[in-house]
Amino acid sequence: MSTSRQKIAFLTTGATATFPALIEAAVSPSFLEALAAQRYTELAVQHGADGQQLYDKLVSRAESAGTGVKVTGFALDKTGLGRHMRRAQSSNNAEEGVVIAHAGSGTILDAMRTGVPTIVVPNPSLLEDHQQELADELEAREYVVKGRVEDLAGALAMAEKMRQRTREWPPVNSGTHKGLKGILDEEMGYLD
Repeated sequence: MSTSRQKIAFLTTGATATFPALIEAAVSPSFLEALAAQRYTELAVQHGADGQQLYDKLVSRAESAGTGVKVTGFALDKTGLGRHMRRAQSSNNAEEGVVIAHAGSGTILDAMRTGVPTIVVPNPSLLEDHQQELADELEAREYVVKGRVEDLAGALAMAEKMRQRTREWPPVNSGTHKGLKGILDEEMGYLD
C-alpha cells in the first residue's frame, strides 16, 4: 500500500482586490502539470468573493486535464489566512509546499511567517503598481521569489531551488561558506 505524502501549494489572490489573471494562471493545465512534476498533490485557492465564478469555470477545465493535482478553493476566511498558509508546512503526513500570493504587504508577511518558500506575484492593475517595488526588494534580499502570471511554472522552479538553498548550513549569505567540517575544524583549532 502506497503512503504518499501531501504537498500543498496555497494560493491567495487577495480579499479586497481579486486578481483574476493570477487565478487563471494558477488553475491552468500547464501550471497544474508543473505542480504535479514537483510532486504537489493539492492546489488550495483563496479566490476572493469576486473570483468564485471564474474559479468554478477554471476548476471544471482543470479536472479534465487529469494532472492528479486536487484543486480546492474558497472565497474568504474572516479569521484570516494563516491556518490555510500553514497547511503548506511540513508535518508527519505532508512535505513542505509553497505559498503563492499577490504582493500585498500583509499577505507577504503572513506567508513569510510560515517558513515555506513564498512566491509573490505583483498585480500590475493596482494603482501606482506599489506591489512591484515591494516584490523586487524582497526578491533581491532572497526572502521570496517574484513571480509573473505569464510564468508561474518558472517561479515554482525557483521556489524549489530556494527551498534547497535555505536548508544549507551554514547559510550561503553567512560569509565564507566552509561547510560543517570547515567550521568544526576552525572551532577545534585545526587550522591549516
